[in-house]
Amino acid sequence: MCGITGFIDLQRQMPAAVLTEIAENMTASLLHRGPDDSGVWVDESAGIALGHRRLSIIDLSPQGHQPMISGHGRFVLVFNGEIYNFKMLQNELAQKGFKFQGKSDTEVMLASFVQWGIIGSLRRFNGMFAFALWDQAERKLFIGRDRMGEKPLYYGLNNHFFFFSSELKAICKHPYFSPDIDRNALALYLRYNYIPAPFSIYKGICKLPPGTFDELTLSRLRYGQVAEPMLYWSLREIAEQGTKNPFQGSELEAVDALEELLREAVKEQMVADVPLGVFLSGGLDSSMIVAIMRAQSHNSVKTFTIGFHEKEFNEAIFARGVAEYLGTDHTELYVTPGESMAVISKLPSLYDEPFADSSQIPTFLIAELAKFQVTVALSGDGGDELFGGYGRYVGMEEIWNKIGAIPLFLRKNLAKHFKNKSWAWVWGILEALIPEKMGIRRYGQKFQTLMQFLDMSPDEFYCWVLSSWKQPSSVVIDSQEPLTALSNPKQWPELPSFLHQMMYFDMKSYLPDDILVKVDRAAMGVSLETRVPMLDHRVVEFSWKLPLSLKVRNGKGKWILRQLLDRYLPRQLVERSKMGFELPIGQWLRGPLREWAENLLDEEHLRLEGFFNPAPIRQNWQEHLSGNRDWESCLWGILMFEAWLETQK
Repeated sequence: MCGITGFIDLQRQMPAAVLTEIAENMTASLLHRGPDDSGVWVDESAGIALGHRRLSIIDLSPQGHQPMISGHGRFVLVFNGEIYNFKMLQNELAQKGFKFQGKSDTEVMLASFVQWGIIGSLRRFNGMFAFALWDQAERKLFIGRDRMGEKPLYYGLNNHFFFFSSELKAICKHPYFSPDIDRNALALYLRYNYIPAPFSIYKGICKLPPGTFDELTLSRLRYGQVAEPMLYWSLREIAEQGTKNPFQGSELEAVDALEELLREAVKEQMVADVPLGVFLSGGLDSSMIVAIMRAQSHNSVKTFTIGFHEKEFNEAIFARGVAEYLGTDHTELYVTPGESMAVISKLPSLYDEPFADSSQIPTFLIAELAKFQVTVALSGDGGDELFGGYGRYVGMEEIWNKIGAIPLFLRKNLAKHFKNKSWAWVWGILEALIPEKMGIRRYGQKFQTLMQFLDMSPDEFYCWVLSSWKQPSSVVIDSQEPLTALSNPKQWPELPSFLHQMMYFDMKSYLPDDILVKVDRAAMGVSLETRVPMLDHRVVEFSWKLPLSLKVRNGKGKWILRQLLDRYLPRQLVERSKMGFELPIGQWLRGPLREWAENLLDEEHLRLEGFFNPAPIRQNWQEHLSGNRDWESCLWGILMFEAWLETQK
């Protein structure tokens, strides 16, 4: 796990010494991602500089130093991540005559590019990675990212420079970078509480989508042309082909096949030359990873859990039960609300651009806890998206089945007539007249909400449900919300059910742009590498071949995972309602965080900044404080942007 960065001076006006100094400053900003070593490589004739910070995991010797140059001197590589099958590839390459100086996966990756080219190598790699490869002969820069988007990579043109980096903070260190906020991306952020790929908070800077690479030539870059990323692995194709050609074996054979895949994925991801552990929440997914690790380890597995004194948020007692049964070396830490809230001030610098998933707080705390003992930690993320684990899947499908039973023409006519807000006064009178005990209160609001999605397609309905602010362009001044993989029908796959579609949407955007961002920045903020066995591409591909009945059954998701975990743990240790990494942010905003929030949400303050229309924000804030509405999600998004903006001044 490392940090990479670099730039190209497209006007070639900088001498080598200046290129080097700037690259060193950019690289230094990524110290947290790689505290063990650093390196810079420049080519004055091309105007290019590459930088790298190293967190030593495989081959701790200087032979793993980056930037790394190929044997014949043609290619220069900076790489962040791990190639889990590098030993197998190394053996194959050795048979073709390659000589290796060290034992790092970086050297194997570089040799692979020489032997098989970009696409051939990417399709062979099993891992999590982001890289930049400079071809000195062709004067081309190749950048690429792993299939599921575990490792980040930003890139783009700005002021006659081309930039790339693991994190935006390195790009911001360049003296000629203009950090102009993209209001359209800000509107997307308010909708989802994260900025979906390919957008970033800055104009001209994009996120490279998962499963893609890009070929960038100096000649085209100098004319301001950045080639479109090319797919080497398509989640859409995997989903469509998997559902069209489902697994044909029995239920038992399906469980056996999944077990074999997960055992192999976990085994490969346990390889490290540094101490290794695993996050354990006590839920199904993390317990599965711990159990499979324990079954394949000769030593005790180190497990880590964060606990809360508030019973409704505390999973530590369940994690302890799993740890005791499996005999792990378990560490737990109970944190107070004060300790949790103290993390908030660190979030803007950790996440580099606005990000408002409040579970980022406990994620940072558990990463910080684990770092005291290990350098690598495995995580159980991905199980919900792959195997239908989110409760909203079943709930949304039930709602849509009822709505969808109404003919579309009738739904459209109903919505057309009843979306008119003038109906609200009727409901207001009725609510004032009808006693609250009859359960009719706020029906006007619910009625208007129903009218909003009555004429939608199921795909539009799910995107609407996922939205925090339903009309973010009315909040962000001078913005026009761009289409994304979630909102553009041309990017929607052909899948057999609404439930399939929901899982695809989450795997396409929520997983890489929220969950994996949350884990990467929190862990790398304390120089901890995280690995996610569930997202081994072989597991992902297999999950799309599974019939829906093996994922969701009797109103509960992850059926096949439950059957598999029964082979390792008593069901009662993990069978409970899903809790997640929830924190009482809404309550804190009415209590200990109220003054902090009030300052950031001050009407005059918002007006002077000029990004937001203060009226809807202030209305939500007052309604939240009164307890009449819970606007936690909307307000947290605004607050995280405002807190981030303070760091930009």
